[in-house]
Amino acid sequence: MLSDIDVQRAMKEKLGADMLPYRILGACNPPLAHQALQAEPDIGLLLPCNVIVREEAPGRVVVGFLDPQTMVGLVGKPGMKTVADDAESRLRRVCEALGGGPPLAV
Repeated sequence: MLSDIDVQRAMKEKLGADMLPYRILGACNPPLAHQALQAEPDIGLLLPCNVIVREEAPGRVVVGFLDPQTMVGLVGKPGMKTVADDAESRLRRVCEALGGGPPLAV
């Protein structure tokens, strides 16, 4: 994990607003990110690195991440498809390990 943003704490500190626990985790896979950046230097804007972990209700936690195929459609570079396929496969394994749930978020 590269970064951990505690959104709940930030909203409390900056706005005085209370909210349920919500974190944004920067979870890039360095080899895949490097491949993507080689194919398209501006891809950092779209890398599916962020994972959200939020409490939806007491005792119910949601883990969400972007479908890597989304970046392929937005960029349209041939080298991105291979990277997205690999990233998607990895994220699906993580999702299954966490207990399944719905498909990747778009």
